[in-house]
Amino acid sequence: MPVIDALSRKNWNLTYILNTHHHHDHTGGNAELKARYGAKSVKARYGTGYQLGLASKNKPYPSLAHRQVIGSGIDKDRIPGIDIVLNDGDKWMFAGHEVHVIETPGHTRGHISFYFPSSAAIFTGDTLFSLSCGKLFEGTPEQMLSSLQRIMSLPDDTNIYCGHEYTLSNSKFALSIEPKNEALQSYAAHVTHLHNKGLPT
Repeated sequence: MPVIDALSRKNWNLTYILNTHHHHDHTGGNAELKARYGAKSVKARYGTGYQLGLASKNKPYPSLAHRQVIGSGIDKDRIPGIDIVLNDGDKWMFAGHEVHVIETPGHTRGHISFYFPSSAAIFTGDTLFSLSCGKLFEGTPEQMLSSLQRIMSLPDDTNIYCGHEYTLSNSKFALSIEPKNEALQSYAAHVTHLHNKGLPT
């Protein structure tokens, strides 16, 4: 599992698993990660799941009470191993950083994002990708628009971390719609260069 490989390379201990929505490609590793590290899962009230482990470098494992799976609270049965339920507007502290929960439905009805204002970072799961947004499985177009507007309302220097690497295929699709868009052509060339070097876009 890439998460385990990355933690091993960095000598980090997994303490939290943040869940943005319930889809299996985001929550399927919850049970294995909890069994291996004792980490707990966090979700929002509609049942979401983004498999992001927040870890502490070179520190011994904290007590089990501090390893948590975090996420949204309704539809708990759709996400394995949930320990902490959060709602829109909730805040909590992790390693000295305040984390804000932002409901971003559309891709699923209970999708949430995790915003770290002191780090100028938001983890959007499958709500927003580079050059696209998530497919509407459960939510409505109006919900997705509102969610994207909430993300756009964050400071301009906010770094967006999405749940999938779709930028290359998204750029090809965008160019099929606007083939003469020079800014898009330039960005697509940059994305292709990064992709060919095995780097994230």
